[in-house]
Amino acid sequence: MYNQHFGIAEKPFTMAPDPRFLYMSDGHREAFAHLLYGIKAEEGGFVLLTGEVGTGKTTVCRCLLEQLPEQTNVAVILNPKVTALELLASICDEFRISYPPANRSIKVFVDLINAFLLEAHGLGQKNVLIIDEAQNLDADVLEQIRLLTNLETNERKLLQIILLGQPELLEILARPEMRQLAQRVTARYHLRPLTQEEVALYVRHRLAVAGLQNLVFPDPCLAFLYQQSKGIPRLINVLCDRALLGAYVQGKSSVDHATLKRAAREVLWARKKSGRPSRRTSLLFGASITVLALIAVALLLQRNQPAVPGTATGAATVVQATASEPVPVTTAGTATTPKPLDATENPPPTAAAALDWPAETPRSASWDLAVRALFAQWRQTYNPAASDACRQAEKMGLRCLRQEGGLESLLSFNQPAVLRLVNKNNEAFYATITAVDGQTATLSMAGESKTVALADLALRWSGEFTLLWKMPPGYEDSIRPGRVGPEVQWLDQQLASIFKRSASSDNTLQYGDQLVQEIKQFQFSEGLIPDGVAGVKTLIRINTAAGNNEAPGLTARKSK
Repeated sequence: MYNQHFGIAEKPFTMAPDPRFLYMSDGHREAFAHLLYGIKAEEGGFVLLTGEVGTGKTTVCRCLLEQLPEQTNVAVILNPKVTALELLASICDEFRISYPPANRSIKVFVDLINAFLLEAHGLGQKNVLIIDEAQNLDADVLEQIRLLTNLETNERKLLQIILLGQPELLEILARPEMRQLAQRVTARYHLRPLTQEEVALYVRHRLAVAGLQNLVFPDPCLAFLYQQSKGIPRLINVLCDRALLGAYVQGKSSVDHATLKRAAREVLWARKKSGRPSRRTSLLFGASITVLALIAVALLLQRNQPAVPGTATGAATVVQATASEPVPVTTAGTATTPKPLDATENPPPTAAAALDWPAETPRSASWDLAVRALFAQWRQTYNPAASDACRQAEKMGLRCLRQEGGLESLLSFNQPAVLRLVNKNNEAFYATITAVDGQTATLSMAGESKTVALADLALRWSGEFTLLWKMPPGYEDSIRPGRVGPEVQWLDQQLASIFKRSASSDNTLQYGDQLVQEIKQFQFSEGLIPDGVAGVKTLIRINTAAGNNEAPGLTARKSK
C-alpha cells in the first residue's frame, strides 16, 4: 500500500523468511557458520541452532539452503508435531523415496531410508535432515531421530541432522533420558536478539534491499524501536511495517517518534487499562514481588562470589589505535550453553596452578609482556614506551583484531593471540597463546613459557583475544566487488596460488565476477559466510592458505 509513496518496488519488512533481506549480524554469521560446519562435517551427529521466537533461525536456514553444494540431498521438516511413523514418512517424501502407501512399519521406512543413504553415499552425495521447531518433537520421535544417526558405513555417518528450535529444546535435551542424543551433538549455537547498533543496521539493510536509500527512520526512532522490539527481528519487521503505513496515511516522507509509538501501541498492545486492577492482575503483581524478593536474596548471597568467565562467541572488532589496553566488548551471541549443575554434582574444578599470575610480577605489566610475546611471534619488536601497540603494528604492515569467542573461534584463526585471563580472585591479566598440541596449549605468561590443559585454560579465559594479521598492500577496509587497486592485484595473486592458476598481469584489474566466485568458493571451504566480500576473517584465512603468515600457526609447531 505504501510502496509507491516511498518509491519502492516491494515491502521491506515482510514476515516471509526471504534470504535476500537477511541482515548478517555477527550472531547470524556465527549461526550460519555452525550450520555450514554441520553440512561439511564427516562425523554425522546433530547440529543445534536455538533462539527465541523471531530471532531469524529459519531465515538463516533458508540462506544456507541457497548455498549448498549440488551434491547435497536435503530433507526439511517444518511441522514436527507428528508421530515417529509420520516423521519417517515425511523424511521419505522429502528425499523422494518411494514406499508402500499403506505401510505402518517403522522398520520398512528405516530400511528404505538406509538404502537411499547408502546409494547416495556411493554417488559421493551428502544427506542432510533439517527439522524446524524441534522443541515440539515428542520424546519417542526424538529417540527415532537419534536412531537414524546409527545409519553409517565403516568410514562415516550417512545422515547429518540439524535441529532448529526455541530455548525449550535445550531444556528437553538436558533431561537424563535424552543424554544419548545430547552426547551426539557436535555443534550448537544460541542465536540472541540484535544489539541496538545492529537494529539500526538491520533496518537500513532491509530498506536498501527494497530500494530505499533515504533516512526514513531517524536515529531517535531507531533507539525507541530497539527498546520496544528488544532486538527481535520479527517484532522489528512488524513495527516498521506498521510505522511506514502510518507515515503513508499521514502523508509524511519519514517516520517520526509519535508514529512509531502509535505503531508500537497497536502491535504490542501497550495500552494500559485504567481503573481498578483485576484479581488476576493483583495475584500476578503479588507473585512478581515475591519473585523479585527471592532474586534480591540470591544476588546478595552471590555478591562476593567471583564470576567464572563463559565461552561466548560474538562480534569481531578491529581495534582502533587509541588505547594501550583493550576495552571489553559486548557479546553478541554464544556458541555454547552451560549445563546446569545438579545439587548433588561437584562444582567444576579450578584451573591448574600454572595459570596463576606470579606474585613477584605486577599484574599491571601483563598487557605489555603479552603484547611483546605476540610481536615476537611475528619476528617484530614491541616498545611499550613508544606508541600504542596497534599503531606500532600498522607501521609493520600488520593490524590488530579483537574478538570475543570460545576456543573453537580462537583455534579457527590458528594464530598466536593475547588472551584476557582471570585469576582465582577474578582479577584480570593477559597472556599470549603461542601453540596448541592436542589438548594442551603453550602460553607466554610474565615472560615465561607454560604448558596448560585447554580445559583449564577455558575456565580462566574471559573469551576475549587479540591477534595480529598481515594487511594486503593498499588495504583500507573489506575488499568488495567493483574495487580496483593494489589490494585487488594482491588478492588475485593469492587466489591464483590457492587455486593453482596463473595470476593476471592487468594493473587495472577489477574485483569482478571471477574473483568473487573464487572468494565464495574459498569462504565456503573454510566454513565462512560465502558473501564474496574479502573481509578480515577471509583475508586472514587467505594469508594462511597461501603461506603468507610470518608468524607460526598455533598448531604448526610449538613456540620456542
